[in-house]
Amino acid sequence: MPRRHEKRLSLRRYIPFGLCVAATAAAALYTPRPAWLWVVLIAGGALTLLGIYDLLQRSHSVRRNYPVTGNFRWLFEAIRPEIRQYLIEGDNDEAPFSRSQRSLVYARAKNESSERAFGTLRDVYGNGYEFIAHSARPAPPADPASFRIPIGNDQCERPYSASIFNISAMSFGSLSANAIRALNKGAQMGGFAHDTGEGSISRYHREHGGDLIWELGSGYFGCRTADGNFDPDGFAERASSDQVRMIEIKLSQGAKPGHGGILPAAKVTHEISLARGVPMGEDCLSPARHRAFSTPIEMMEFVARLRTLSGGKPVGFKLCLGHPWEFMGIVKAMRETGIVPDFVVVDGAEGGTGASPLEFSDHIGAPLREGLLFAHNTLVGAGLRDRIRIGAAGKIVSAFDIAAVMALGADWTNAGRGFMFAVGCIQSLTCNTNKCPTGVATQDPSRQRALVVDDKATRVCNFHRNTLAALSEMIAAAGLEHPSQIRPHHLVRRVGGTEIRLFSQLHVFLEPGALIDDRGDHDFYSHAWHLARPDRFELPSAEGYRSFGDIRFDALPAERG
Repeated sequence: MPRRHEKRLSLRRYIPFGLCVAATAAAALYTPRPAWLWVVLIAGGALTLLGIYDLLQRSHSVRRNYPVTGNFRWLFEAIRPEIRQYLIEGDNDEAPFSRSQRSLVYARAKNESSERAFGTLRDVYGNGYEFIAHSARPAPPADPASFRIPIGNDQCERPYSASIFNISAMSFGSLSANAIRALNKGAQMGGFAHDTGEGSISRYHREHGGDLIWELGSGYFGCRTADGNFDPDGFAERASSDQVRMIEIKLSQGAKPGHGGILPAAKVTHEISLARGVPMGEDCLSPARHRAFSTPIEMMEFVARLRTLSGGKPVGFKLCLGHPWEFMGIVKAMRETGIVPDFVVVDGAEGGTGASPLEFSDHIGAPLREGLLFAHNTLVGAGLRDRIRIGAAGKIVSAFDIAAVMALGADWTNAGRGFMFAVGCIQSLTCNTNKCPTGVATQDPSRQRALVVDDKATRVCNFHRNTLAALSEMIAAAGLEHPSQIRPHHLVRRVGGTEIRLFSQLHVFLEPGALIDDRGDHDFYSHAWHLARPDRFELPSAEGYRSFGDIRFDALPAERG
């Protein structure tokens, strides 16, 4: 191609800018000017100034090469999430929740019908499709209000009767004051629990008197000394409230397991300072590890201490499963000390209501089902499962989601983003910008004013009630009367184009006491159990890591007892 022709083609990128300059000059020279010409002059002048700025700035190569038109790249990029969500996204495209999932929550929150005409939109022959097997003799649907479980073992003086579906941990600071009000009022109306998140108990949690699960993170917010250590007197004062029903020690969370947190000083408002017990003008730090304990045995002693300070209320811990021997070390510490927590909440790596580093949200932590199954099996194998309840959290929004995790060993479930949808979240993915368009995840008073507490509280209550009503009908079709009766053989998954298997055929389920009796028919569990130490979280040497070799997590299928 001749060099002159190449140069002409290269100069074409300046044509839009040249047209703006020409239109501006023509409008400026033409007199008299009608109204429409003033529009041309102003618009052309603005675009000309933008083009000049694009040519002179040094930060963006695209704008220097394509003055004026290069700015469309940023415009389209800015509105890309909305265009995708409203015009392109399929009903079952998860990003991270599909339109179908969000629509289900919105319908149930508004008390609208969630029925669908003309059959399923799912590919029932696709790999991974799951369903619950129905019975030839269905049971009468049970009252969803009866779907409760007692939490608190023989060491607990004040057990709590919990719903099997509760609000997961979300802090004031991450969520707005009005969102916290609506969630807690909805919980009070529906008779279920509201987890405070590690940001402690704010005055907005207390306004409507809904049951609270106080999450105690590594920052000890609400019960910390000036140097960031645990304050037993401050804890006892807050934990004595009748509204606080359980205490949950947070070891890690699904969104960013093993990662601490920081709330910059600029975002520490007066209200957040009061709720968390941190000074204004300083960064609010949540360390990656606890200071109150450094070994599994010390952790159990901390559990006993919190139980005493709270007046005998249920105390447990939450984690996203990481190294298997660490959780087993905690269980060994239970057996060695005789201190048994009342519950364990397993958070899946697919969970997370707030912002986190991409690598953490995408590549750290065990997904819910694997973590839940491991925790359940370890407690069964150690002979402690009948004394410890297990909660499960991670992308749970439907009745089937609840049934699936209960089939794998959960006693109850928590939902975070599902209840966020119920209070108006539209999945705009702007939680970390303080510019939430619905007033849910922002501290901007003008934005959160749009969230009407009474209306959204009713929706929270509706979502809970209608989801459990759907669960009642689903398990009745399977011939069951209560979710606690769900077993792995009730759930089925497609594993190939011509093959389906029961959950009981897909997964390992240990027999009670199998780890204690050293029945080594499950290589992974037996090996990890022998490596676990109650006096330390770490493996004793690098040999322990290498010794796993080719041992597989789900080594042998067996039915749960």
